[in-house]
Amino acid sequence: MSEKKAEKNKKISCSIGGQAVLEGVMMMGKTCMATAVRDPDGQVQVEAKRLKTSKGVARAAKIPFVRGIVNMVASLVRGTKTLMRSAAVYGEEEEAGRVEKWLAEKCKINLMSVVSTVAVCLGVALAVALFIVLPNLAVGGLKEAFPSLSGSAWEFVLLGVFKLVIFFAYLGIILVLKDIRRLYMYHGAEHKTITCYEKGMPLTVENVMKCSRLHARCGTSFLFIVLIINILIISLVNWAIGVQRIENGVLEFLAKLGIEIVLLPVIAGVSYEVLKFVAKFDNKFMLIFKAPGFFIQKVFTTREPDESMAEVAIAAFKRVLEMDADPEMPETEFITSGILSQKLAETKKKFAENAIDESDAEWIYSIVLGINRSELGAERMVTPAESKKIAAIVDERLTGRPLWYIIGDVEFCDCRIKVDERVLIPRPETEQLADIAIKTAEEGDKVLDMCTGSGCLAIAIAKGCAKKRVTVTAADVSDAAVMLAKENAGLNGVNINFIQSDLFANIRGRFNLIVCNPPYIRSGEILTLSREVKDFEPRIALDGGEDGLDFYRRLAKDAHRYVARGGMLILEVGEDQAAEVLRLFEKRDYAMVIKDLEGKDRFLKIAF
Repeated sequence: MSEKKAEKNKKISCSIGGQAVLEGVMMMGKTCMATAVRDPDGQVQVEAKRLKTSKGVARAAKIPFVRGIVNMVASLVRGTKTLMRSAAVYGEEEEAGRVEKWLAEKCKINLMSVVSTVAVCLGVALAVALFIVLPNLAVGGLKEAFPSLSGSAWEFVLLGVFKLVIFFAYLGIILVLKDIRRLYMYHGAEHKTITCYEKGMPLTVENVMKCSRLHARCGTSFLFIVLIINILIISLVNWAIGVQRIENGVLEFLAKLGIEIVLLPVIAGVSYEVLKFVAKFDNKFMLIFKAPGFFIQKVFTTREPDESMAEVAIAAFKRVLEMDADPEMPETEFITSGILSQKLAETKKKFAENAIDESDAEWIYSIVLGINRSELGAERMVTPAESKKIAAIVDERLTGRPLWYIIGDVEFCDCRIKVDERVLIPRPETEQLADIAIKTAEEGDKVLDMCTGSGCLAIAIAKGCAKKRVTVTAADVSDAAVMLAKENAGLNGVNINFIQSDLFANIRGRFNLIVCNPPYIRSGEILTLSREVKDFEPRIALDGGEDGLDFYRRLAKDAHRYVARGGMLILEVGEDQAAEVLRLFEKRDYAMVIKDLEGKDRFLKIAF
């Protein structure tokens, strides 16, 4: 078998179509559409959406001739929206204008949505003006100059000629624009990618670049067929009903204009069926009908793309293939500018669907935008650069990783504390423990922070007691935690003596104040904790043994040897553990239970 026959047998039937957009390509399959755009940073962004069609429209889309009308309207609306979406990704980074801000604040409207609607209306108006009004005005002018043309076949021939001239003139004039030429390069990349797939070749940049940029199912071919059928049908209808016999020139013009507009759906329906029929066959006879479309594509509407454009087209095509094959594959969105309230609401909805607290969404926007959480209610536009940072954090948060590990640091008692998977993330209630310790420490005291983790408690005490000239030592069983705690002490400008020690194993001397927030969660409860805690935070900092009291027993056994006379041990405990922990400390002078801000028994002050 010859190579040519083998290639023909290998050819794959494909219903995926597309269009070029600003710096990208949109591809549409049976169940979804995907638009790939190369953003200003050189990254390929892909927005993929499921096609949501009503049952009535879906039924109409299967009826011959009617489906052409449905397709024309849908293509016009969808094409304009997609073009505007791509423009939003590739738009230059700039401050929103006063109108944009006013629409966002007062009406909760994105200016791009308004522009998209206006663009569709203007597109229809321009098409009517260029291909219906202008040709009829031109023929009417010639009839004034040459009365003998009225009612003759030449009137209809001239009308057709004018439409063709305007069509090709329009295509030629817009080629002057650099952005249009680049758009046509992406158009070529779209055709090459579809052709590559239809030939059964692997979708690589190298294979795509080898393929033809001309395609039988191109929308340009459809427009040309629409124009030819328009000329034939309009001429036939005008001749049949005798519009040319209307004596009043204005009335004759209005009648012709009305007929063209009324018959536009019919022309679209017939043209669509002709295009589908012609594209179905691949032989020399049908090539005669395809040739005008190929000519227009070659001369006007496509250009040879570069490899980076082919890469973008492949990304869109592959996403459509994947989503058509997997109905469960999620939709994705471009990272663009938007109204703060809308974007925040969308993020909160995503988090709610994934059992993530909505306060995390507020923190993300607050940190990226550099505003307080209380200011998130003030409406403003979120820029593309800000949106990109937010999206990166949101995507990582959706994996379950704790927010503060993603951010990299957390505020604790006015100190900036770096955190990662080596240490527990400081909890709000532990700030209260730091405050109690700072108020308890006296001039010249020696303070020990046991189970220091990130060093947050030791650092807060060192800063809070700077005028009391206290000496702070911090210990932890984890070398990795001690390393991070040392880094945090340096970042906050405090002098702390760090020791790697399993509780008191490597501790020497006595201290006036020992502060400890040990692991106190029961081993059996670890797996019931939220995903971000049980899967990401170090178990060694959480697991307090079978009853959660293992570390308290060890502290009760040895603490009196390391607390100076008149000294004190301050502990944080689980919300139901205070009484049990107190019973463990028999060797004590007195003890005090302190409630947290929620009214729960949370802290113990034990004097020796």
